[in-house]
Formats: sequence, structure tokens, C-alpha cells
Amino acid sequence: MEKLLGIIRPLIPRKLFVALQPTYHYVLAGIGALWYRFPSRKLRVVGVTGTNGKTTTATLLYRIATGLGYKAGLISTVENIVAGKVRPTTQTTPNPITLNKLFREMADAGCEYVFMEVSSHALDQKRVIGINFIGGIFTNLTHDHLDYHKSFENYFEAKKKFFQMLPVGAFALSNTDNDYGNKMLQGTKAEKSSYGFSGNETFHGEIKNMKFDGLDLVFNAVDINSKLLGKFNAYNLLAIWGACNLLGFDMSKVNIILKDMEPPLGRFQNFTSPDGVLVIVDYAHTPDALENVLRTIGTFAGSKVISIFGCGGNRDPMKRKVMGQIGTMLSDIAIFTSDNPRSEDPEKIIEQMKAGISNEDLKKVKTISNRREAILEGIKLARKGDIILCAGKGHEDYQEINGVKYHFNDMEELKKAFKLNT
Repeated sequence: MEKLLGIIRPLIPRKLFVALQPTYHYVLAGIGALWYRFPSRKLRVVGVTGTNGKTTTATLLYRIATGLGYKAGLISTVENIVAGKVRPTTQTTPNPITLNKLFREMADAGCEYVFMEVSSHALDQKRVIGINFIGGIFTNLTHDHLDYHKSFENYFEAKKKFFQMLPVGAFALSNTDNDYGNKMLQGTKAEKSSYGFSGNETFHGEIKNMKFDGLDLVFNAVDINSKLLGKFNAYNLLAIWGACNLLGFDMSKVNIILKDMEPPLGRFQNFTSPDGVLVIVDYAHTPDALENVLRTIGTFAGSKVISIFGCGGNRDPMKRKVMGQIGTMLSDIAIFTSDNPRSEDPEKIIEQMKAGISNEDLKKVKTISNRREAILEGIKLARKGDIILCAGKGHEDYQEINGVKYHFNDMEELKKAFKLNT
């Protein structure tokens, strides 16, 4: 079925495909479900949507389920996993044919639970129509994908479709500290629950201690300890903890598993170089995510913070100026470089990132479009006790330039430059 789709799809003119995309995926969803014998009906599928935090939330829920002895599946930006076997991924949420094929493999492998990221593109294009969701989680809504959705309201409405499609008997868990958290729950048929750190939520959290070796938290009067870092991860952990409660998991065991949980690939991964430089790689590629990561670093930074980041080509150009300002404001040195420039000129992207930065703050900015050279420059400038953040690509092992994907991985490049084994 996937091979047939690969033959048919290129025959459709691009403009026609864009115009007919929702109908196209709606039909594919029906065909895929029928072809693979409605596999999601055999599974307990939990979806996670929001701008940031989807990968961490879905991945750690998958790890908890397997740690509790359940067979489970994962569909995420980083990887798809079928009962412990990793499958390659190219999209956050695959097309309906691939999605149903994965569900069939999971059902046949005896999986009981599936945890998946649900993107706004997938919701707008009806890729997830007909899936048997038993629960949905909303993490947050901030600036992203406005090149596609055209307005923030359209972006919100795309996300809200997920909660409108949840059936009676499912759960809808929303971060009500976010401005859109309560709105996301309006009109859903599912059982509504909330989480946050403000008060009066179904699942209420408190941050007792936030330091470089982890988080000390209290969730509904229960002490929780985690190796994960930053307030943004406190929110992710609270969403995960709340979902585990709603799924009826053994919470005493969940609390133990959470204590030793490592972050997913490319999410605040770090190491310390032989000469004492702390190096962090993170997928932060939105203004909110970049600010969260840099503010977290700021809580334990003793010396300079050197950030290395860019903005993707052929993607939302409106966030470039904002990310440039955030990166400059929260760094001692900000090196603007290439992300995935795609068909755009990386130098022009960098110029857009510099727009709106004061002449004084521009003194903190270096521009090096070659990402490898930018990383080497950051290392050259770093001294013992300094922190290097390489942001935007995280787990990705490629850089896309003019239609070609070249092998490139930030963690590999950094360790190679520090002469460490990769």
C-alpha cells in the first residue's frame, strides 16, 4: 500500500495536492484503516499535541508503560518504536497509510498502548481521522508554523480539532497555565482534566528545587524527583504524571521510574568537556522553546553562555527576528548560523534574525553561516565553566541544503571538536 502511494502521490500536481490535501488524507485514512483492518481499535492510543514538549511527553509515557511491563508503541518526531523495535521516521505524524501500517504492526506485536505526537499539520490535513484515541494531552501553544496556518487563530483551531474528535470515555488533559489551555477543552466530549502550577488544577504541581542535577517537585502532595532540567520539563513531567493517573497505572511504580528517566535524544542532552565546558544540545527551534532552554541555563550559569543557533529555511519567517532577539538577550555571545536552510540563502535568513537587535546588543552577535564552523568558533571562545548551547536541530542527523540532506549531527560535531569518542 505504501509503495502504491509512493507512485500515485508524485503524479498529483503540487498546487492541486495542496488544495485537495484534507480530502486526500481523509480518503487515505479510510483506505488505510480498511486495508490494515482497523488496527487502532485493538490499541489504547494516547495523543499529545502542542507547540513544545510533545516528544518528551510521548517518549517518557512510552518508557513508563514499558517499564511497568506493558507492550507499547511510540510514534514521535525522533523515532517510531514497535514493541521495542525502532522504525525510521520522517514526520512528526505520518500519513494515514503509514500510520495504520504502524498500528497494525503494533497490534500484531501484542502492544496494548500507543503514545503518539499529533501535529497541527496532521490535524488540519485529517491524517488522524478515525483513530481510536482513549486520551489526549495538550502541552502549550506558542509561536510556530504560521507560514502554514497563516494566523495564530488558525493554528489554535487546528490543535483544538484534536480535542473535538476525542470520544466519550476518553480523557482530555490540558495545561491550563497556558493561555489556550481552557479554550482547548471547550466542546470536547471527553472527560476534562487540567494540570499546572498555578492552583485549582486536577493535577497541581509545585517546584521545590530546580538545579543542574535535576528537579525536586510535588505533584498533588506527592514528592517527585527527576533528572530532567528546567521549568519546561517540570510541565512535561506533570503532564506525564497526570496521564499515568488517568490511565490507571500503579503510581508508586511510576514515581520510581520517573526518578531515573533520561531525556529523549536531542532534548537538553549534555556533556562536560575535558577542559570544563558544559555543552548542551537541544531541539529548541521556536521562540518559546529557545527562551525556555536559555532561561534554564541562566539559573545555573556561572560564566559565559554561548548560544549557537539558526532558523529553518522555507519555514515561518516571522519567528526569525524574535528568535534572534531572544538568543541575543539571554546569551553572552550569540552565534547566528544555518539550521536547515533548504532552498533559501542562509545569509539572508541570518540578516532577518538580526533585524530589531539594538546596536549595543549586536556587539554580542557573531554570524557564521557554516554550522560546523560556527560550532568550532563557539568552542574556541569557551573557557572553563562556560556553557555552550547548540540549539535547533537536536536529534537530527542531517542538514538540508538546496534539496539535498547532508549528514550532520550537532552532538557528533561537538564531541569531535572536543576530541571525544562519538
